[in-house]
Amino acid sequence: MAVSIAMFACSAEAQYKGDLTVQVEGLNGQKGLLCYKLFSGSQGFPDSNEKAVKKDCIKITEEPIKLTFKNLTAGSYAVAVFHDTNGDRKLNRNSAGMPLEGYGFSNNPAVKTGPPKFGQAVFLVAGPNTNIRIQMKYGN
Repeated sequence: MAVSIAMFACSAEAQYKGDLTVQVEGLNGQKGLLCYKLFSGSQGFPDSNEKAVKKDCIKITEEPIKLTFKNLTAGSYAVAVFHDTNGDRKLNRNSAGMPLEGYGFSNNPAVKTGPPKFGQAVFLVAGPNTNIRIQMKYGN
């Protein structure tokens, strides 16, 4: 009997769901859109639309903006956001590959020669409510 109870507990724990709230701060105005991508693994992070668990672009109506993701399976996630000032739903870059629009990542890692790795932006959704903050960065 104890074995089946332990197996049930592990199974229930693996299926745990929680909500994630991401507060995006430091936007440089309300012009354009805020685009986000939520990843549950390193594949495609931070650029791939196909590998993102959730992705969208929303109108900026206030600052800070709160993004809420409901019923996420417990586990590791990372978020990438950018301020799409011209509304083309792409992070525009200069000829050297540097972003021309604002961007940010979960954990607010230092960005030096390229985007951070998933491991630098990863956080754990493990309770009923997880809250994180992303500070926008602008190149100019």
